Amino acid sequence: MAFTDFGAGLEATELPVPEPGPSEVLVRVLASSVNGFDLGVLGGTLKGVYEYEFPVVLGKDFAGTVAALGPGVTGLAPGEHVFGVVMRPTLGQGGFAEYVVVSEQYGLAQIPEGLDHARAGALGLAGTAALNAVDAVAPAPGETVLISGATGGVGAFAVQLAAARGARVIATARPGAEAAFVTGLGATWAVDHADLEAQVRAITPGGVDAALHLAGDGPAVAALLADGGRLASTRHYLPEESDRKITATAVMADPTPATLARLAADAAEGRLRVPVARSYPLAEAPRAISDFTAGSVGKLAVTI
Repeated sequence: MAFTDFGAGLEATELPVPEPGPSEVLVRVLASSVNGFDLGVLGGTLKGVYEYEFPVVLGKDFAGTVAALGPGVTGLAPGEHVFGVVMRPTLGQGGFAEYVVVSEQYGLAQIPEGLDHARAGALGLAGTAALNAVDAVAPAPGETVLISGATGGVGAFAVQLAAARGARVIATARPGAEAAFVTGLGATWAVDHADLEAQVRAITPGGVDAALHLAGDGPAVAALLADGGRLASTRHYLPEESDRKITATAVMADPTPATLARLAADAAEGRLRVPVARSYPLAEAPRAISDFTAGSVGKLAVTI
């Protein structure tokens, strides 16, 4: 599923099977998922940041089996189950395809027993971003962590990862099904983003120890930090210097093999739930994109 130029829609496209170069692996893709990055690629907002090699195949995530090895690859064999994040220097190949070529050294890991392709294909990018964000604020047991954007893919993983460290998580979610979703993942409280300040202050009048800004208004989230609090933002919001001594980190997902292996082990052993809300066949990837844009809870998977 690719698009041929800026402004063009996503459509089924016949392309040659790519060939792996040195230190590269050809993967027969069986599953992928939708991420916010994909919307930026399709919408052309990354023009000037990345080189677009049209036709551009969408999809950052992938899971499947090794189909062929490029020169110098020694750590894998054809037929092995792998997953990860497409981390190519240009936009061209993607996970919404039958085959993709990826680096052996970055953005790739083996799938352990107990983790299927559908969940592995929804784990890589969002799971990495969540883990990187939680690591950036390093919550200690008993600390209070606000997660703004908790119902999305990154947020759903972040809630679990922060709660697993013993933090008390305040997660943004609308009352009803969304609130039940985040508390089911381990959040101690669910708060409505429409009344964020009042509801968070009612829980912790002095502010939260740490906050993850995954969605919503950055200044509003930062304002709820206690003096000396820590902020991690995947939206690249960094508050201005002030006497409150807030520590802020802009987070960009870094899917190292070690990070991916850790996430996969946690998912395979039941410590981390991969919250796939819906799954779409590859031909219905445009509908998956549309549903994601309209707002979804958890991950939207694409099966190839």
